[in-house]
Amino acid sequence: MPSDTAAKKAPLDELMMAMDVVDTLRHDERIALKELDADQRDEQMIERLRDLYRSQGIEVPDRILQEGVESLKQNRFVYTPPAAGFQRTLALVYVTRARWGKALLIALVLLVAAVLAWRFLVVAPRERAAEALRIEMSETLPAEATALRTRISDLADVEAARTQAETLAAIATSAAAAGDAQAARGAIADLRALEARLRETYDVRIVSRPGVPTGVTRIPDVNRATRNYYLVVEAVTPDGKVLPREIVSEEDGEATTVDIWAQRVPKPTFDAVRQDKEDDGIVQSVVLGTKASGRLQPVWNAAVETGAITKW
Repeated sequence: MPSDTAAKKAPLDELMMAMDVVDTLRHDERIALKELDADQRDEQMIERLRDLYRSQGIEVPDRILQEGVESLKQNRFVYTPPAAGFQRTLALVYVTRARWGKALLIALVLLVAAVLAWRFLVVAPRERAAEALRIEMSETLPAEATALRTRISDLADVEAARTQAETLAAIATSAAAAGDAQAARGAIADLRALEARLRETYDVRIVSRPGVPTGVTRIPDVNRATRNYYLVVEAVTPDGKVLPREIVSEEDGEATTVDIWAQRVPKPTFDAVRQDKEDDGIVQSVVLGTKASGRLQPVWNAAVETGAITKW
């Protein structure tokens, strides 16, 4: 009695044989094309197949040969791809996942990297800048304006300085509230400059040294019948340093920062200094005016006029 293994193997061998018969028919055009068109084609194909296998030393039962011919006609062992559709698409995606999965992973990594880079290099700095600006406008600048106004008010000895400080502080506060950073910062800068100006202390000294004139005169183009008089001066701090000053020349209206300039004075003041220098070649009364802390302008020791020049 045949064993179970032998019983299972026999149908499998027969199936493989039938598949081989079909494969032989499909790849032998001489048989598949010629014999299928002839009369009694099934019998002739079986006979031709029998001879073919016998020539190879293989005995194939007629039943197997018949099944192979029938299977060929029914395309039983021919792979027919499934029709296009969603399920087929899913199947193709799954089967080719190894090919496109790596590319997809790389694309996802690059996308995440780009998003993170945009976040940390563009969005985050922009948000920090916006928050810093908000704090500056709502807190820092208004507080600084108030502090500067208070310090100037305490420091100033003249009402003009206090009034100017009040005006600048109001401009800074209102501009900050309106979000106008440029105007607010500009007003704060003017307040700082005003405070620094009030804190300055220096003497306006008449220059009396070789190579530099002590006084100069000008005949203005607009009135050739008159003459303007100037004393050459410099601002000297208590520790002896020359303090640069921004002077607007009345001749061309140009503002220039200089170490020395010529202050316009009336003729009697000019003549008095000239007489002083002619006595012994030295100007004895060299301090023309004194700028004290808390004041905007020097207090003059002799009569001066409005106006100055920076070139002569």
